[in-house]
Amino acid sequence: MALYVKAAEILQKAEKKQGALKTLVYDSKFANIKQLFALVCETQKFSSILQEIIASTKLLKLTGLKPHLAQVLVYDLIIGQGLKCGGSWKAMLMKHRSRLQAELARMKVKQKVSRNQDLLPASLQQSAADLLPRYVRVNTLKTTVEDAVDYLKREGFLYLGQASRLDDLNLKKKAFVQDLHLPEVLVFSPKMDFHDHFLYKAGHIILQDKASCLPAHILNPPPGSVVIDACAAPGNKTSHLAAIMNNKGQLFAFDLDAKRLATMSTLLLRAGVTCQQLANQDFLTVDPESPQYKDVEYILLDPSCSGSGMVCLRDNSSSADVEKDQARLASLASFQLRCLNHGLRFPRLKSLVYSTCSIHSQENEDVISACLQQNPSFRLVPLLPQWPERGLEPFTQCLRASTSKTRTHGFFVALLEKRSESEPVDQEPAVQISSSEVTSHSPPKGEKRPAPSPEESEASDTEEKPEPAAEQMNDAQAKKRRKRKKKKKKKAAASAE
Repeated sequence: MALYVKAAEILQKAEKKQGALKTLVYDSKFANIKQLFALVCETQKFSSILQEIIASTKLLKLTGLKPHLAQVLVYDLIIGQGLKCGGSWKAMLMKHRSRLQAELARMKVKQKVSRNQDLLPASLQQSAADLLPRYVRVNTLKTTVEDAVDYLKREGFLYLGQASRLDDLNLKKKAFVQDLHLPEVLVFSPKMDFHDHFLYKAGHIILQDKASCLPAHILNPPPGSVVIDACAAPGNKTSHLAAIMNNKGQLFAFDLDAKRLATMSTLLLRAGVTCQQLANQDFLTVDPESPQYKDVEYILLDPSCSGSGMVCLRDNSSSADVEKDQARLASLASFQLRCLNHGLRFPRLKSLVYSTCSIHSQENEDVISACLQQNPSFRLVPLLPQWPERGLEPFTQCLRASTSKTRTHGFFVALLEKRSESEPVDQEPAVQISSSEVTSHSPPKGEKRPAPSPEESEASDTEEKPEPAAEQMNDAQAKKRRKRKKKKKKKAAASAE
């Protein structure tokens, strides 16, 4: 029963907006995270149907079960693969199984559908695009792509070479390809599982969504660089950076949660990373002028976000939640802008990658727009011209990712680069991102980054932090410009005399 009790507890917390679903699952420290995550996601997806069945059969009144516990039990009993428990609770549920199944059948007849999946709202029905391929990043600190391919071929996998188009990623059984955009990524059929595979356990491969591999690939710090991974947990991007750097240089990785940092340390050890310096510290409190960070040239910033790009975390909010969700997005955008502005303060910075696993423009293009207005000495760099999905106008230099156009989770990536002194400044229309009433660096209760999991951890989740108003930053810049004009006038007057 431990599985169902924990799943019910997580669903209740998620309903109360006490955290993102993925965060709550990973923070639970449950023995089988994969099993728990699948049950919670599927129960939440079918929640409206389950509630109707439970209400129609008066199950709560007849059994005394709590609503969320009843939902997870009924899901597995009549929709899932059967109850994974015994004892009195299973015996009690089995007494009502025929009535529950009859109610489910009645709903399908009423809606004229034959599959349980077809009862879901259109926004939640899984399309072919949602059956994402299994992406595997080869850890070049421990092996090469060629050696990994040879090992898998000897195990009976069928290698089809490098993909040349997205349709080549429609794979079955043990067929696999090299990705068409990222050469260190191998692509397998959606149901392929590597959690018990030798290459995974030995750290030779990393289970990471393709879109999540983009930030480090785009930042591309050369060996010997000084790099910051600003919001590092769970550590897959950190290990990717180290591989690109060939373990040469300095890689500072920050995270506010000591437990996540400890788990991340284990992950990096397995991946063979040796150039890292982990710090249990909020990135916003890191002093850019500190001698320790004076040579930082590259920063990867993947701050906490809504997680709306994750397939299993798509919004299913009612209209009553829309206003609350908009306020939450505004708070997240403020936090993200604060992190971005802080990252650009490092004196020797050359390039900064900003990424989110969000589909909302408030967290993506709007944050970039406000940042460029406040930091005119930086510009956007056009990315991967062959990538099929671009940022929203006018920020087409950026990349977006989605299930339909890139066969990945939803993602956003932008690369900011310091301008040369002679380069003209482009003026983009400003997007105002207002500050929240909260001004502390640490996130409000119930909102934090996901804890590292023993399985695929490809993006950040939810965290809310406030942000200083964009207007205040613009005022400060205006004052500086006025001072410079006054100095020029004084010089001109002096030379005239």
